[in-house]
Amino acid sequence: MKTVKEVSALTHVSVRTLHYYDRIGLLKPTEVAESGYRYYDDAAVERLRWIGLYQEIGFSLKQIAEILDADDESRNALLRKQIEAMEEKRLKLENRILIAKGMEMIGVKTMNFEGFERDKIDEYSAQAKLQWGNTEAYREFEEKSRNRSETEDRALEDQVMDMFEQLGSMRDLPAESEQVQAWVKDLQAFFTANFYNCTDKILLGLGKMYAGGGSFTENIDAVGGKGTGAFALKAIEIYCQNK
Repeated sequence: MKTVKEVSALTHVSVRTLHYYDRIGLLKPTEVAESGYRYYDDAAVERLRWIGLYQEIGFSLKQIAEILDADDESRNALLRKQIEAMEEKRLKLENRILIAKGMEMIGVKTMNFEGFERDKIDEYSAQAKLQWGNTEAYREFEEKSRNRSETEDRALEDQVMDMFEQLGSMRDLPAESEQVQAWVKDLQAFFTANFYNCTDKILLGLGKMYAGGGSFTENIDAVGGKGTGAFALKAIEIYCQNK
């Protein structure tokens, strides 16, 4: 049998928390002496370890009380439900990381989801996977950007926006015109030279981001005029189809 202080030292759970677990019935001491001292046997310590483990994977104390006293079938069902919830959270987090990396790769320094349409976030995530799911591109981006100064980074950002301003001046031309298609070729070459190997697949993904709404489209349309982001996508789609 172990005292509450010994259990606390062994499991790194505070004495106050052990008292709280006792009060809510989650973990009762095995024995309480007349003096009021609480004692825990090995089974109680084992239960405490399970409580900690279930907390680590996201269960509430109320859920933990339920799962500890459940039969194997019910416990497995609760675990499966929690696994599915964690996998969904992981997928969303991974998607958002990819979006953030993609924004960094094209020179957007501040990650701000407020500019995104919330009902399109999964669409953005899918586009990001197409663009940056291959970590080789991101490693190349890191290698090329490692030794650049903030001033140099800003200069590249300005060049990108200058290119979209130039595209905006061509919006009255057909997207398949020689001038517009030359612009797309220059855009792809610019990214390849300064950030990563901008394959047609990545280029098309970028185009979808430009026209997808939210911050990307707003920033592009601000310098090129309304509709520039959508025009960029159309031009890129034609460019990729004709290669």
